[in-house]
Amino acid sequence: MSNRKLHPETEAVRLQTPTTAQHEHSTPLFLTSSFVFDKADDMRAAFAGETDDNIYSRYSNPNVDEFAAKVAAMEKCEAGYAVASGMAAVFSSFMALLKTGDHLLCCRSIFGGTVTVVTKFLDKFGIEYTFVPANDVSSWEQEIRPNTKMIYLETPTNPQLELVDLEAVGKLAKKHNIIFNVDNCFATPVLQTPVDFGADIVLHSATKWMDGQGRVLGGVVVGKKELIHEIYLFCRNSGPALSAFNAWVLSKSLETLSIRIDRHSASALKIAEKLEKNPQIEWLKYPFLPSHPQYEIAKKQMKAGGGIVCFEIKGGVEAGAKFMDSLELLSLTPNLGDSRSIASHPASTTHGKLTEEERAKVGITPGLIRISVGLEHPDDILSDIEQALAKI
Repeated sequence: MSNRKLHPETEAVRLQTPTTAQHEHSTPLFLTSSFVFDKADDMRAAFAGETDDNIYSRYSNPNVDEFAAKVAAMEKCEAGYAVASGMAAVFSSFMALLKTGDHLLCCRSIFGGTVTVVTKFLDKFGIEYTFVPANDVSSWEQEIRPNTKMIYLETPTNPQLELVDLEAVGKLAKKHNIIFNVDNCFATPVLQTPVDFGADIVLHSATKWMDGQGRVLGGVVVGKKELIHEIYLFCRNSGPALSAFNAWVLSKSLETLSIRIDRHSASALKIAEKLEKNPQIEWLKYPFLPSHPQYEIAKKQMKAGGGIVCFEIKGGVEAGAKFMDSLELLSLTPNLGDSRSIASHPASTTHGKLTEEERAKVGITPGLIRISVGLEHPDDILSDIEQALAKI
């Protein structure tokens, strides 16, 4: 094939590990803990980093490398490294690139597990942090210190769907020579590519939309080659290795990611438009609704609104619990990004380990419901939500 530039959707389908002597069409599973060498000097050269030969599957594996390379191509990044879960991707990006005495500027509205890592563990390593509001990037610069080494954010945020202006943050990071780290899990590279706005590294919980069927765990970090190398060295020695099987599943899943995200987004928009007028709902957020507070930001940096809808039920915790128990089609599980639609109650699940005060700070209200819109017919999803709302 010539060196012509391919579309991301094509890269997701066609980029794969070199064909073996069996001339297989689909990448085989490399279920092995280690790899052999013809000569002692070949093994020496691999350990010395003089070659890219595989040594041990904790370090690298063809299936894992293929998955990471696909995500890097889709995110327009130089390199990538895949790990065992989304939280392994988050933690490794912090620990590989920050050190004692450094300062992290962190968007306040982030996944509950990430909040726990920042607030409960970074202190143990002598890393300082400051939380800043997602909806007021203009206030971030005043929080930057001489030791600020990284800016971290999600957009759209989990679960309240706040939008952060990537262009504004990218300019801020460049001005102060700060690593710009973006969790792009909710949007996926199909809907936005943060490097277009100045991001240095981008990470994902591949467990979500990338897998798309609730089967396996996985995480991935992509970005500038020199930064990914530092993450690789940290992970190679600390051990959050992605299994070859999970990587194989995820790599195949990427082949349909674009098609699936288009369907998820179209269905979510239709459902959000209908539910916005429901009398049992206090408020509803969806990035591509004109009523969203950061609608203009969404239109600037995203191609569509994604597959998540969130809303606040009137009546608080009790009404939320009754709504959840009244659902007949939607699954009750803390996951998202599945082919099956999912309802969750963040205050008691993903953000359940936070204090009431901590939940309030990141916008987790008692009656907040997060809907992950699946691939069922949108009318069936909507019908189930509406009948459950009617029973409150």
